[in-house]
Amino acid sequence: MDPAAFKPQSLDRDAKVYVAGHRGLVGSAIWRKLESEGFTNLIGRTSTELDLKNRDDVFGFFSEEKPQYVVLAAAKVGGIMANNSYPVDFLSENLQIQVNTMDAALENDVERLLFLGSSCIYPKLAPQPLKEEYLLTGHLEPTNDAYAIAKIAGILQVQAVRRQYGKPWISAMPTNLYGPGDNFSPTGSHVMPALIRRYDEAVRDGTETVVNWGTGSPLREFLHVDDMASACLFLLENYDGPEQVNVGVGSDVSIKELAETVASTVGYTGRMEWDASQPDGTPRKLMDVSKLAAAGWTASVSLEDGIRQTVDWFRDHRDSFRG
Repeated sequence: MDPAAFKPQSLDRDAKVYVAGHRGLVGSAIWRKLESEGFTNLIGRTSTELDLKNRDDVFGFFSEEKPQYVVLAAAKVGGIMANNSYPVDFLSENLQIQVNTMDAALENDVERLLFLGSSCIYPKLAPQPLKEEYLLTGHLEPTNDAYAIAKIAGILQVQAVRRQYGKPWISAMPTNLYGPGDNFSPTGSHVMPALIRRYDEAVRDGTETVVNWGTGSPLREFLHVDDMASACLFLLENYDGPEQVNVGVGSDVSIKELAETVASTVGYTGRMEWDASQPDGTPRKLMDVSKLAAAGWTASVSLEDGIRQTVDWFRDHRDSFRG
């Protein structure tokens, strides 16, 4: 296919769509969005049904199902503690998932593929807000560099497929995501679900003081996962190009402000302290989302509403959430 001849357009609602990682935070939101938009032939496999690290099984799956569209949302993910403690796992497993899935998709002539990365692909000290062009211009944040390298490799694989085979595959880089279906594990969660669980437990246990990691000064941007799902469909139907596209809200808050909002939402009235001996991670990670905004998409869920929804979901699923 000549890439110049491809024009993004509305996806066929009856075409077979494989959502890799459809049970995860992002994948499940994308699945819900596609269903609500009238897609009738969605395919998903749990990790026990299909191990994306097993190359033969992945190729067999693609050969049998022959999806027309693929959203690659499957990944090994975790917070700062997990990334810092298990860099081999985050590098190796994500590379295997990505290479196997994209190689199989290429062999089976998948028309459109959307690869999802992470804002951690950008250099630790890159100018703020983070523009797409800053990729590979500086050193990465050491606490999650292994994960970031895997995601960068995914972007480059999409670009390589475009160059070598002319496939209109694309990449999107979300900022920090949160919402229903998040991982609330004490050791594997990201900052938002970790704070929600911590403060909810503090309310139930009557804890007088809650201690958080770091200084509370780093600035972070948070995007509700339903907004991310909306952006994914928008990009598949409206964008084509080799450069990854940032997906975010375009504004950020300090971790301290976030903790205060979470505490207020769950009804915690005790003391809040900070353990400055623990790492803060990257000082700031604000995405420049002007490219996506210029294309016609902006986020719609406010942080306050999103936190309230997520707290409600967590409380409804306390006894059964994953992790």
